[in-house]
Amino acid sequence: MSHAAGSSWEYTVIEPPRGPTMEEAVDPSKELNELGADGWELVSTIEYTGGGTKYLVFKRPGSATDE
Repeated sequence: MSHAAGSSWEYTVIEPPRGPTMEEAVDPSKELNELGADGWELVSTIEYTGGGTKYLVFKRPGSATDE
């Protein structure tokens, strides 16, 4: 899908799923596949200062009604 220059984007941010101890990451494939099916693309991660991923940042083309 191409997106014309100057068009708008919409963004969403999620926290990676964590296991019961809240320290280990859980495989996020299910959530990523659901977001991908809705047109979201992973574009960046935001890391904790001490290491580890705090947020996953996604974008997709905005609709003309969003402007």
